[in-house]
Amino acid sequence: MPRAGPGAMLQSHLIAWGCALNYYPAYLDLRGRLALLVGGGQVAARKLASLVAAGARVRLVAPELADETLAQLPHPLVEERRRAFASDDLEGAWLAVCATDDEKVNRAVAEAAEAARIFVNVVDVPPLCSFIVPASLSRGELVLAVSTGGASPAVARRLRERLAREFGGEWGPYLRLMRVLRGRVAARGRSAEENRPLFFALADSDLLTRVADRDAEGVDAVLARVLGPGHTLADLGWSPRDLEPLAEEAS
Repeated sequence: MPRAGPGAMLQSHLIAWGCALNYYPAYLDLRGRLALLVGGGQVAARKLASLVAAGARVRLVAPELADETLAQLPHPLVEERRRAFASDDLEGAWLAVCATDDEKVNRAVAEAAEAARIFVNVVDVPPLCSFIVPASLSRGELVLAVSTGGASPAVARRLRERLAREFGGEWGPYLRLMRVLRGRVAARGRSAEENRPLFFALADSDLLTRVADRDAEGVDAVLARVLGPGHTLADLGWSPRDLEPLAEEAS
């Protein structure tokens, strides 16, 4: 049997000793970057959707594709290789995701990625992973991620569900509005120190509640109180429909 790479071996020993793995949390900018995805089943279909949604170029390697995966193809960001995994599939990749139920394939991908110094996630096999994917949900620009470090994916799932109840679809338009307002305030030419109290005043106001209620007049009132004239929704090019909540995106 081929030997596991040093990273995977160390991780296996830590798990065997009952030691917690301290992961470094990060959000990756995958726009235009190549990600290798090995596998074509239902799980791979979900991974494909999330990678494409992040703007990644995806090299999809699998002898066969499930209907859920085929439904997403062809796609301008996806390169298909309808065959078994080979180590040269990793060429140019920034990271790799392996979503198969074949132990030999999983290990081969993990070892090849380790040798190439490419971060790899083998779905549901933590000892072969150099990164794990947390349970997450998105509300537009708000992204909340939960991880138990592999201790209990079920608990992570329940925590994500709790967050989904607390952070509703109103956070999407709310943060999009905050981004627009930040740009307008910054364009005044004042220093960051001078602008900071305004940004915190907006964050501490009832603007989120007004957006959640789709109360356009209430939003205008908050903006007038904090920022002064010239910052109504109409001034920003918004209509009341822009306050509509966004659907949840989860993984």
